[in-house]
Formats: sequence, C-alpha cells, structure tokens
Amino acid sequence: MSSPNRTYQAVWNGTVLAESDRTVQVEGNQYFPPESINREHFRPSTHTTVCPWKGTASYYTIEADGRTNRDAAWYYPDPSPAARQIKDHIAFWKGVRVTEAGSTPPEEAPRPRGLLSRLLGHAGH
Repeated sequence: MSSPNRTYQAVWNGTVLAESDRTVQVEGNQYFPPESINREHFRPSTHTTVCPWKGTASYYTIEADGRTNRDAAWYYPDPSPAARQIKDHIAFWKGVRVTEAGSTPPEEAPRPRGLLSRLLGHAGH
C-alpha cells in the first residue's frame, strides 16, 4: 500500500537518511524506494533475517555524524511474490525516526553543518 501525497523522512542522529513521497507501508513500516536514501550513510551488513511471507531480509549499518547504528535498516533484495512491491525498498528501526516531512521533533531535526553553525557552537552536539 503506497502513501500518496505524503512525504516521509527517516532521521537518525540528526541526519536525514531517506526522504520520499513514494514509500510503501507494510506492517506499520514505511519502506523507502532505493533512490531516496542518502547512500553515504549506509554500509552493507552480513546480517540477515527471514520473514515467513516476505522472504530473507538483508541489512545495512547506518553511520552518521561519527556514530554507528548496526543493522538499523533492512530491505528485501529477492522478496516473495506477495511482497514484490517492496523489492529493494529500505525500512528502519533501532532508533531511526520515520515521520512525515516537516513534523520531525526538534531533538531529531537535521543539524546545521556549515562553518557558521560551527562558529556559533551548534555542530557536534
């Protein structure tokens, strides 16, 4: 089931990991299309799990702002026919907040990264 007209963001450690208006919701999770993720924060993991109806999930470890969140994102590279709509789409857990864009709580809002923010003391908190 798609989520039309709603843009979702996945945010962890003050970093936007993914943003899309074409997520697919399955079992309460928003699955982001592969082109919507910020790949520089994703590292392949050897971890896998098996869902009885979706198939074998592969995982990514997330790295953002000097911190690591092991196996915090998963996807189905070869899902069962019943789950084909989420092939290669990425879902999150382990503290990654998925919210509608614009409704991200302030403590999880993306952090400023520029020189001015560093001079003013906003970076690295």
